[in-house]
Amino acid sequence: MATLVLIRHAHTDWADKKLAGRLTGVTLNAAGYQQAVELPARLEGLHLDVIYSSPMLRCLETARSLAQTRGLPVHISDGLAEVDYGTWTGRTLEELRKEDLWRVVQMYPNGMVFPEGEAMRNVQSRIVNTLEELARRHPDHAIAAFSHSDVIRMAVAHYAGIHLDLFQRLAISPASVTIISLSSFGPHIVRVNDTGRWPDLTKKPEAPKEQTPAESGAAATGDGAAAPPISPVPSQAQ
Repeated sequence: MATLVLIRHAHTDWADKKLAGRLTGVTLNAAGYQQAVELPARLEGLHLDVIYSSPMLRCLETARSLAQTRGLPVHISDGLAEVDYGTWTGRTLEELRKEDLWRVVQMYPNGMVFPEGEAMRNVQSRIVNTLEELARRHPDHAIAAFSHSDVIRMAVAHYAGIHLDLFQRLAISPASVTIISLSSFGPHIVRVNDTGRWPDLTKKPEAPKEQTPAESGAAATGDGAAAPPISPVPSQAQ
């Protein structure tokens, strides 16, 4: 069983204002640097074997402190990169909301293709293929993967069995941590959008204990039945 520790980059001045996309030179702001510095302490109880990152500078800056603390190199994976927003890159959300395609992004993401950019369904395929290739490359390891809000949300939607058209309902905050365990029996979503601390979560989750009718709520219903260093790594999926 491989454990995927998906970490969104920390805060930037672009967050919730503009689409930074794949622009170079977008860095963390003061709040973001503080989040990155605090990340190793937040993850103190979580074992990690390897660290990967999107090539975007804001992800690499977020990963740096954790990598130095753990003594691990940061491997760049193009498959973790931000969505290619095409001609929308660099534009403000305020002006993009006036575009006819904005409603498609919100209501029918599965049918959205950014002008001169990626199709959202292809982004989801890219991130899922990349994560599963990393899991095959590092079986039984805990893999930290630094990426971006929409990309992580699409991965969570896939593993939760949520249709891509509903992925906007998920929240992935700056510097948040999402943990998904992958095994031959399928995924197990451990945490989503966590911004706090926790004990070691790389241990296998305990099987749910059998409940008595009273514990399950059957007694209340009266029906007697239970209630229900940075090194480049070629992208594996584009």
